[in-house]
Amino acid sequence: MTPTRLTRALIATAALAALAPLAACSGTQHHQDEALSSKAAIAPVKKKTAVQRLPGMPPVLDPNDVYAADRPDQLSPVVKDFPSRVYVPNTNSNTVSVIDPKTYRVIDTIPVGAQPQHVVPSWDLKTLWVNNDKGNTLTPIDPRTGKAGKTVDVHDPYNLYFTPNGKYAIVMASLDRELVFRDAHTMKRERTVPVSCYGVNHADFSPDGRYFIVSCEFSGELLKVDTEKMKVIGQEKLPFHGAMPQDVKISPDGRKFYIADMVADGVWILDGDKFTKPTLLPTGKGAHGLYVSRDSRVMYISNRGEGAISLFDFAKNRLTEKWHLPGGGSPDMGGVSADGKVLWLSGRYNSEVYAIDTRTGTQLARIKVGSGPHGLAVYPQPGRYSLGHTGIFR
Repeated sequence: MTPTRLTRALIATAALAALAPLAACSGTQHHQDEALSSKAAIAPVKKKTAVQRLPGMPPVLDPNDVYAADRPDQLSPVVKDFPSRVYVPNTNSNTVSVIDPKTYRVIDTIPVGAQPQHVVPSWDLKTLWVNNDKGNTLTPIDPRTGKAGKTVDVHDPYNLYFTPNGKYAIVMASLDRELVFRDAHTMKRERTVPVSCYGVNHADFSPDGRYFIVSCEFSGELLKVDTEKMKVIGQEKLPFHGAMPQDVKISPDGRKFYIADMVADGVWILDGDKFTKPTLLPTGKGAHGLYVSRDSRVMYISNRGEGAISLFDFAKNRLTEKWHLPGGGSPDMGGVSADGKVLWLSGRYNSEVYAIDTRTGTQLARIKVGSGPHGLAVYPQPGRYSLGHTGIFR
């Protein structure tokens, strides 16, 4: 969230009360096993009974691990010849910095529309969409050539997702208070779903694709949306005064959703099927981004307000470690490299990008980019198709 968007939100809503931040929580056990193995290591669970998935959605590879297609270097034939790059939208500079991950150098700067927020891989993996929120446009980038194409008019595109069957793109029109379903290729508006919460921004889908959970940052709420009916079927207020939920990720076994909260300083844990009251796991000041390791063992949580990354072990159901960036920083959004060895995060308030070794937590590089770097995309990544954001792959 940029200062400009926050100001606009505060004008439209009541001022948030001053909050005493929750104490940061970290574990003591060292993260011995880096997330690079070819098999998932998750808690043993019973096989789920077959359920009817969203029509047209590819079947999951493993009913106990929605990330089974995301193993190290398991690239789709569509992207296997794409050059490896890190695309960084600079919200204040109206540019996208392109980094070569081998040299840790910026090799190109692409002018885009006003206030680019996220770089989003398309469902078919062929296009990267830059969300120019204030410019009310999307800029397509060809990941094969790194060249930008003709912009598409789309109002208030703060973030972008895709239905698991690839039929629709879903624009998170944050300030318009809308979820806008558009044709996944032409971006033609198909249906507009007004919402009563404020600040729709991030989401993730159930294993069968039939619903998705949405965070509303400015009103501190969560939505449950029926994917096929394109209808809100659940809404609840988070039980923390002034909550500002951000990134959303589902657990490998599909039983829980995790929602980062930058004011509650932790991650909410939600039963998506039941959509009951979630519980809060304190992780660190300004919890913001959530990223799953390539073997589905660990979730990396960026704590933007304290320059740290917390590690959550799915099988142990607890935090196991916390990495602090040397000299501090503001780790925000990003992704994991195709081989699983590097976690890439934007430094929102420091005009920089961090490359972090996922085995040790060591900072490998700190790269200067434009002003206000936000939702960077590491590309290509493993997976058969993209559900959007900076790269949610199945």
